[in-house]
Amino acid sequence: MKKGVSFLVTVAFMALVSSLASAFDPSPLQDTCVAIAEPENAVFVNGKFCKNPNLTKAEDFSYSGLDKPGNISNPVGSAVTPVNVEQIPGLNTLGISAVRIDYAPYGQNPPHTHPRATEILTVLEGTLLVGFVTSNPENRLFTKVLNKGDVFVFPIGLIHFQFNIGHTNAVAIAGLSSQNPGVITIANAVFGSDPAIDPDVLSRAFQLDKNVVKNLQSRFWYDNN
Repeated sequence: MKKGVSFLVTVAFMALVSSLASAFDPSPLQDTCVAIAEPENAVFVNGKFCKNPNLTKAEDFSYSGLDKPGNISNPVGSAVTPVNVEQIPGLNTLGISAVRIDYAPYGQNPPHTHPRATEILTVLEGTLLVGFVTSNPENRLFTKVLNKGDVFVFPIGLIHFQFNIGHTNAVAIAGLSSQNPGVITIANAVFGSDPAIDPDVLSRAFQLDKNVVKNLQSRFWYDNN
């Protein structure tokens, strides 16, 4: 009898642990989603509202334009053409998106992060120096030179970059594990925030003279996305 009770307790405990292990909060699909008590005042969901399946059509799952290069005549020498849920509504809830990235000679996709996605990048043309940095305290740099046909992965949330070290234009295609991966370009976020971060904060954080910080904050930080 005791063995039977013990077995049932064990089974019940394992079932509880299993249910807790499989229960989790949904991953955020935008920067913020503030809870609200009155549904009539709600204006957004975590993702997008779903279209009536009976009204869905093939065009909801397609996009044309990745054959066209982006404008790389800008301060960073690159252009990112996104294909996410904004361009393909059918990506909603599917957890995937893509981008085309064009690079001028010595152009770069500056250090940035994707808060909601891992990225897998394939070089179509040219030669890229790519890399990512791990989290504190190691801050280890993983870097590699990629040529046509090479593939590299940037783990979710880590700072990473691509730099065209060739004398000709370069092109890459990347897949991301979110319908809305988000992008935080480090320089833009730190020195181009609105309103500006107190220079005293940045002066101490970067161990720079306060006037240098103010000069950096006064510049125009180009967004290539």
